[in-house]
Amino acid sequence: MEIVVRAAVVWVFLWIITRAVGRSTLGELSTFQLILFVTMGDMVQQGVTQQDYSVTGSLLAVSTFAVITVAVSYANQRWRPLLPITHGVPMVIVRGGEPDLKALNGERMSVNDLFAAAREQGIKRITDVELAVLEANGKISFFVQERDDDGESGAADPPDAG
Repeated sequence: MEIVVRAAVVWVFLWIITRAVGRSTLGELSTFQLILFVTMGDMVQQGVTQQDYSVTGSLLAVSTFAVITVAVSYANQRWRPLLPITHGVPMVIVRGGEPDLKALNGERMSVNDLFAAAREQGIKRITDVELAVLEANGKISFFVQERDDDGESGAADPPDAG
């Protein structure tokens, strides 16, 4: 039973740490997923190499992580108000071509990281971005203002009817 309690305490601790670290650190793989995989691998390794002389201990620890993760997923489906707590909420980081420095600082994301993400999406100027949203999974969604051929934004003039 001690292993289950220890595993549960470590799971909660890792969850708190990953929420505190922020969501823009790893992009494709969430921070929590990376830590979860590394920790689970370490737990299994200890049992396999008999450092704690117990394969059962490793299985219990990994099973506890899995059960808590499934329970949190189930709770998120059942009680939607938990989603902002467990997964976070999307945050607007650019509005009208202007980066929101307060929002970026709150997420510990630099303007250079924002510019790099924009370049990866083929955006040349941040002023072309109407809206950018830092999603809960750490990815950035960019919504670019439409421009016509002369670089001006807005709708094109109607053709002459003459």
